[in-house]
Amino acid sequence: QVQLRESGGGSVQAGGSLRLSCAASGSADMRDCVAWFRQAPGKERELVARIFMRSGATRYGDSVQGRFTISQDNAKNTVYLDMASLKPEDTAMYYCAASRNLCLLPDAVEFWGQGTQVTVST
Repeated sequence: QVQLRESGGGSVQAGGSLRLSCAASGSADMRDCVAWFRQAPGKERELVARIFMRSGATRYGDSVQGRFTISQDNAKNTVYLDMASLKPEDTAMYYCAASRNLCLLPDAVEFWGQGTQVTVST
């Protein structure tokens, strides 16, 4: 079993920055793929960024490419999402997700965190 705990959400003005953290526990073999998803009211859950813990390979959603950075601290079992140049359309609930192998799509995710709200105002 894997547990994920997000922190770092909050309210920020457009153009600002936030850092989200996802602290993971449980079998490392079951959470090699870690991702951040987000879901705004009335919209589908979408991939923000993904990282493989062993290789460090990353991938980003088109809407955040160049503004967000996903990174890891294996000693702390923590994955970070650094968000810069935030826009009002980035407002959503952000979820940490993990799987043994694949986690690009919500249906492939095996473990979810509870989510943390990010609100970007004009």
